[in-house]
Amino acid sequence: MREAGWAGRPRPAFIREACRAGSGYLSFALELARVEEGQTILFPDKPNGTVMSQNHENGENGRVKSIFEIDDDDFSRFTEKAKPINIERKRSFDEKSFSELSITMSPRPFYKNTQNSSRVFEPVDSIYSSGGRSGFDTPRSENGFEPHPIVAEAWDALRRSIVYFRKEPVGTIAAIDNSEEKLNYDQSCSHRYMITHQQVFVRDFVPSALAFLMNGEPEIVKNFLIKTLRLQSWEKKVDLFKLGEGVMPASFKVHHDSVRNTETLVADFGEAAIGRVAPVDSGFWWIILLRAYTKSTGDSSLADRPECQRGIRLILSICLSEGFDTFPTLLCADGCCMIDRRMGIYGYPIEIQALFFMALRCALQLVKPEGEGKEFIQKIGDRLHALSYHMRNYYWLDLKQLNSIYRYKTEEYSHTAVNKFNVMPDSLEDWVFDFMPSKGGYFIGNVSPARMDFRWFCLGNCVAILSSMATPEQASAIMDLIEARWDELVGEMPLKISYPALEGHEWKIVTGYDPKNTRWSYHNGGSWPVLLWLLTAACIKSGRPQIARKAIELTESRLLKDGWPEYYDGKTGRFIGKQARKSQTWSIAGYLVAKMMLEDPSHLGMVSIEEDKQMCPRVKRSASWTC
Repeated sequence: MREAGWAGRPRPAFIREACRAGSGYLSFALELARVEEGQTILFPDKPNGTVMSQNHENGENGRVKSIFEIDDDDFSRFTEKAKPINIERKRSFDEKSFSELSITMSPRPFYKNTQNSSRVFEPVDSIYSSGGRSGFDTPRSENGFEPHPIVAEAWDALRRSIVYFRKEPVGTIAAIDNSEEKLNYDQSCSHRYMITHQQVFVRDFVPSALAFLMNGEPEIVKNFLIKTLRLQSWEKKVDLFKLGEGVMPASFKVHHDSVRNTETLVADFGEAAIGRVAPVDSGFWWIILLRAYTKSTGDSSLADRPECQRGIRLILSICLSEGFDTFPTLLCADGCCMIDRRMGIYGYPIEIQALFFMALRCALQLVKPEGEGKEFIQKIGDRLHALSYHMRNYYWLDLKQLNSIYRYKTEEYSHTAVNKFNVMPDSLEDWVFDFMPSKGGYFIGNVSPARMDFRWFCLGNCVAILSSMATPEQASAIMDLIEARWDELVGEMPLKISYPALEGHEWKIVTGYDPKNTRWSYHNGGSWPVLLWLLTAACIKSGRPQIARKAIELTESRLLKDGWPEYYDGKTGRFIGKQARKSQTWSIAGYLVAKMMLEDPSHLGMVSIEEDKQMCPRVKRSASWTC
């Protein structure tokens, strides 16, 4: 076919090569071409005669239009002279170049902001994707290599999981497996009344949302944020007790009534959840996702809306209210987060504290300083200062700190007490000494009076790295621990949600004989593929992407073949979970996000915030930390 649109000439060789290499190289080549020729290029050999327009102005949110969608204004742009662009090379994470990382990466070019010439480039937490499609929609990925065969299958499955409300995409269902009765979520149908229900979980949708954002499809994420925000304003009751105004729903259902031809949303704020526990993490994930949307699209108009500003303040009002607390951490019930069953995490669990810290830092970037926002900014700053000190000092465990706890004296009563929580050294279990490597460390599961939960929890430690609750030295130590205890924490299928498993009498007491949380299953030491995206993001930020690559390769060897299960059982994650759902959406999305992030590390800016050295005092350096 004749190739038109390049001033009547065939495409130059570098354009043809860029087409074969993938969307990242292609967009870069086109930008160079536009600088030289000042033209918009038409490719009639693309499907539907795709037009690649300057700065993606033709499509909404960066979507490219087909030739049949072009209006008069689009054609008038063909004759416009393109503005020159200034391409800068960006130093990567923690003042290192991408070439210093031990994996081949292809960062996108960074463009000078023509509206603010002083803002040539930003630190990692400010990097956002340009809105273009990922290389997974093209024959080759952006790094020039063929994408793994399961990528296309994953995207197909993810798109089939999309839930629509009044013809607009608003989320994804938890799983598209119809082989048996749903275990803890609803996708049911009442044939008598011709009513169907499709349930969207807030925390489950996060990896799906990130996948769509990274692929240049922000519409579903925007709709989700708006719909859940509106649900926040509903009256929330469990029996006769009214919940706080800022509580976000754990999930919502789309009710389709084919008889009346109506669709309605019904929210669950914990009144229908297992154990009737309110979802403490939902509000934090909503704030984190709002920031990710803003970073990805470069559009702050959604976050700046009065209703969004009010929603953020309502969520934070619950968390920042004054009471009897003597710690800056949040007191929570069991089952209030991803571990939504009784697992002994009541008190001050690391997952909630890390998400709380991350949400506060995101809110600090989103809240406008006008009106009530000014007061909240001050409260956020004060809480972050106290919380970072508390977490870095009292939750951090390495070999040196473990030895100190082992030698603790008890019943100390004064401001100079070393054992401030009166932890009994005899409560240290044997596994802790075997688990702790000479080089490495992690944030333990819980700290409260006379109690330390020394279990490893993956989500909390990964979010601690992404939010910079962990110092760079602590982040490096966590990576050291994962490498040193690979067989225990990763095994044959990433990634242990917690370690070790509760067994025997302890399992009976802590879980209440829970048949689903038996040893090395589900939340009790089960392996969850969805955690792969968090591990990948933490590895990239820590400058250790080779760890993520190794974990992704393990996942690719089994995940599709096993039918995208929710979790795996066994000490090494060898077996598909005994009650695991197949075609689990967040297992699919978690893999895609990890894959895209490793391919294009600039996506990390959506979910990562760099350390603010002015905010928190440094804690003393431990022997296990590296320079």
